[in-house]
Amino acid sequence: MATQMFEGRGHAAVYQKYRFAPGKELRQTILSYLQEKKAIPAELAVDVGCGSGQGTHFLGEHFKKVVGTDISEAQVQEAKDSPCMPNISYLVCPAEELPFPAGSVDVLTSFTAAHWFDMGRFMAEAQRVLRPGGCVAISTYTVDMSLRYGDCSQQLTKIFRECWDKILEYSHDRLKYVLDNYKEIFEALPFPDKKRVTDIYDQIPMTIEGVVGYMESASPYQTFKKKDPQAATSLLQETEKRMLETMGVSSRETPVEFWVRHVCVLGCK
Repeated sequence: MATQMFEGRGHAAVYQKYRFAPGKELRQTILSYLQEKKAIPAELAVDVGCGSGQGTHFLGEHFKKVVGTDISEAQVQEAKDSPCMPNISYLVCPAEELPFPAGSVDVLTSFTAAHWFDMGRFMAEAQRVLRPGGCVAISTYTVDMSLRYGDCSQQLTKIFRECWDKILEYSHDRLKYVLDNYKEIFEALPFPDKKRVTDIYDQIPMTIEGVVGYMESASPYQTFKKKDPQAATSLLQETEKRMLETMGVSSRETPVEFWVRHVCVLGCK
């Protein structure tokens, strides 16, 4: 069974506000592969574990019909409440029980969600719903992140990582899939035509508020907050204060470069 970590309405709202869409390099990696495999143009793309819809919106620009699915009603409601293209719709369902006929899906994606799935059952569903020649693109951003701002990038990244490392102490054991760069997920993909790209670097436009909000949206932070609300809140407040002091600014709306490394597993049935 899939692991459910993003159920609460408060968490879903934070997730919708602060999670970022797939970056330019990741989008290009996926689109280039789909073009190479002649999976574009396509009728139906399904985004599994869509959360509040950041990746689903990207697919809407390239496919005739896009369906985002998630096990969390709160996340799907956030996605539905956000403005989106008319060719996008959302469904509440487990990743392991997709409500699509066999051989009906052209492209199946998952952005920063597959490590929560029951891997064997999800891969069996991918095999079932994809048409012959259909493709999958399963990606995640890793814990390899950095910040850049003027001449204090190194110090800023150090402050961020000190906070991030503390948050990661509360990680679920499913993080192992991310830490091994989705190697296990790649090996579980039941298609002979597949590849794994581990060095996709994207610059995500952010503010200091956005960086702190991103950390707040992470599932380990939510676990930390449930166990010790005061310590969790203080950690983010102190981290934001240190960042602003290091940058020599007072506004949390100050833009910074937020660099992330993505991993992407690609396959064709």
